[in-house]
Amino acid sequence: MKQADIIPPIDPRIIRSELNKDLLLRKTNRAGNELYAFHAHEAPNTMLEIGRLREAAFRPAGAGSGKAADIDEYDIEPDGYKQLIVWDPHAQEILGGYRYIVCDRAIETSPDGTRSVHLSSSELFEFTDIFIDEYLPKTIELGRSFVRNDLQNTGKGKIPRSIFTLDNLWDGLGALTLLHDDCQYFFGKMTMYENYNIKARDLIYYYLATYFKPREQLVRMKFPIPYQTPTIELEEIIKGNDAKADYKAMSKAIREMGTAIPPLVNAYISLTDRLIVFGTSYNPFFGNALEACILVPIEEITPDKKKRHIDSFLRDAPRLLSQRLIRRIQARLKRLNKDEEHQSPQHILPHLE
Repeated sequence: MKQADIIPPIDPRIIRSELNKDLLLRKTNRAGNELYAFHAHEAPNTMLEIGRLREAAFRPAGAGSGKAADIDEYDIEPDGYKQLIVWDPHAQEILGGYRYIVCDRAIETSPDGTRSVHLSSSELFEFTDIFIDEYLPKTIELGRSFVRNDLQNTGKGKIPRSIFTLDNLWDGLGALTLLHDDCQYFFGKMTMYENYNIKARDLIYYYLATYFKPREQLVRMKFPIPYQTPTIELEEIIKGNDAKADYKAMSKAIREMGTAIPPLVNAYISLTDRLIVFGTSYNPFFGNALEACILVPIEEITPDKKKRHIDSFLRDAPRLLSQRLIRRIQARLKRLNKDEEHQSPQHILPHLE
């Protein structure tokens, strides 16, 4: 099917006019950027620019919607997904973004008692009753992460600016953990693309399956991805008895293939050693992108990441939030820090140990 021409950029002055103080989530810890969160109807032209940037970022990797802008029903539903973006007030441009939804809003019950889950991930993953009952009501789903194209390329030996944009985005996710203080998990898809080196991809998935596999398969893949590399070759690099040593060996092997571990994969692996990976699925609705199904227990995020992305939210909170909400946030932080002090060496999730 022929792909449509991507729409031209939206005038940044129009975007700036839509990004008002009511949509401001926080300032970033680094680079002086701003984070905004909103529904599409609150900033329709900004939504168009997000769709343009997403499609422009995904197509070169062999994915994307094929439409003039990557916008779907989940983006435009009035009470559906919200957009989280990093805005550079100096360059007057969007640097990157996610979309997200608090999942209890996506669980629907028909008059006969039948339940359904209206999430973009439900097109790829099948949820068990335990997952729907015990996890989704306390979960924020993340999706469609992107960094604008011109930030992803850099000179040899230099760190791409996309790394810093991802760091900015995690400031936004840190704020969400406090604003939605009843949520205990982030859930979503960690994406790689068909044009990525096959053996490198298999190594990454084998590493994830070795060190982040759940005890119980609460989410099943509708379009599972088999390894194309013989397991014996993967085992030569990933021994299965030391996560850090295996990560170094995997990273070295992938560099020797002329590529690198994708930044988003590194970001999730470094976020917590209690990351859960249920499996990987093809996404036939998005250019056959390869999606790893992940669950992040918020209370298990590493102390340095909590301090950097979560605790720091209170720096901006007094001028953005009500005193009542600030007190709730402070209580949430106290619980998170208490859990950190008394963290058991055993996994806290009964179905995922």
